[in-house]
Amino acid sequence: MLVWERPEPPNRPVPAPLDRERIVRAAIESADAEGLEAVSLRKVAGVLGVGPMRLYGYIASKEELLDLMVDAVHAEIRPVGDDWRDVLRSLAEATRQAAHEHEWLADLLGGRPQLGPHALATGETVVAALGDVDLDAVMPVVASVNAYVIGAVRREIAERRAERATGLDEKRWQASLGPYLERTFATGRFPALAAVVRDAAHLDADDTFRIGLDCLLDGIEARISR
Repeated sequence: MLVWERPEPPNRPVPAPLDRERIVRAAIESADAEGLEAVSLRKVAGVLGVGPMRLYGYIASKEELLDLMVDAVHAEIRPVGDDWRDVLRSLAEATRQAAHEHEWLADLLGGRPQLGPHALATGETVVAALGDVDLDAVMPVVASVNAYVIGAVRREIAERRAERATGLDEKRWQASLGPYLERTFATGRFPALAAVVRDAAHLDADDTFRIGLDCLLDGIEARISR
């Protein structure tokens, strides 16, 4: 039986009350503070002040715990809007916001679909908003938006981690490479890249995400309007 459907063990007198919600909340707080490396049943048990074996009555494995953590964060992803485009935009922005607040989420997005109750509720809202779209196109449309968001947030989180690891923010890192790029572009081998780097607007992460999402939604609209 899947963890979503498996009943919790009956309550009994114990020194520290426990349930799946408390376990998952502790795991999320640990991951927010220290990354996924801080998440294991043994470590979470230590945070809760109980023996690791007590947690196995509620959660069978670390994989189940990670599934529960991701689904708990899906409770923060509640897309809204008056039409399919608004809802897909809201889905993208809410997922990105959740990944910024819970950096570890970027490492767990993608792969097999999330089937916990909160993830299913999010999916229901999105699919219902696509009610007028051809049924066979619904999942490719949703998958396209999810793929864009996952790629974007992973790039953004990778930039955060690189900044922490090197001590250089994006502007200082770019400045450190400036002389190399000037020498390379002076060879004339990369004229298109040189023009973009020198003359195009340098957008921040928010604008880059928004414009890329607009391009994707415009393409989806053109496709489903045929």
